[in-house]
Amino acid sequence: MSVGIVLVSHSAKLAEGLAELAAQMAPDVTILPAGGLSDGSIGTDYDEVVAATQRADSGDGVVLLYDLGSAQMTAELAVESLADPSAAIVADGPLVEGAIAAAVAAQAGRDRKAVAEAAAAAGIPEDLAPAESEDDAAEIELELRNDVGLHARPAGLLVRTLSGIDAEVTVRLGDREADGHSVLALMSLGARQGDRLRVRASGPHAETALAKVKELVESDFGE
Repeated sequence: MSVGIVLVSHSAKLAEGLAELAAQMAPDVTILPAGGLSDGSIGTDYDEVVAATQRADSGDGVVLLYDLGSAQMTAELAVESLADPSAAIVADGPLVEGAIAAAVAAQAGRDRKAVAEAAAAAGIPEDLAPAESEDDAAEIELELRNDVGLHARPAGLLVRTLSGIDAEVTVRLGDREADGHSVLALMSLGARQGDRLRVRASGPHAETALAKVKELVESDFGE
């Protein structure tokens, strides 16, 4: 089981498209869109949000994200109406970035509080400044060979692979550096086919982390 995610939007197309995108990085997570009104017009439908929240809960709870102010109100009212309101959290974060971050966190087995925090943190700019050198750090250089580089799905797969490995990992492209545990930071590098990445790891399982990253890159992320 994993934490479910509900995307509350004024637009059915927006919610559906985002759910499809997030599912690419979290295939085992229930991600349900709850957008638009029942007649197909723009707005938020309280009954639909309640129903989606109930369907998304497989036992580990649900995190709801929203696009605009009135969608937040609808989401909060839906949570309050649940038999156990504590089973769901309305996350205060950007809808698109938050949904991606929440999906990756849920796929990694995080609890609903951690998933909601991941969504909220997605609204905070990543610090891409180079990290200070560490004497015990190991480093490898890898070339991206897959067609579209480090886009959403490969970035999510890399983060999921590193989850649970006791190591700090950074990925550098040129003078830009990203946290290997942040899908948004990795995507912000804009790494494309043919780019060479420097992957650095430190900590008890640094070598294991580097081996996993190397395996992913050399397998073209399964594409």
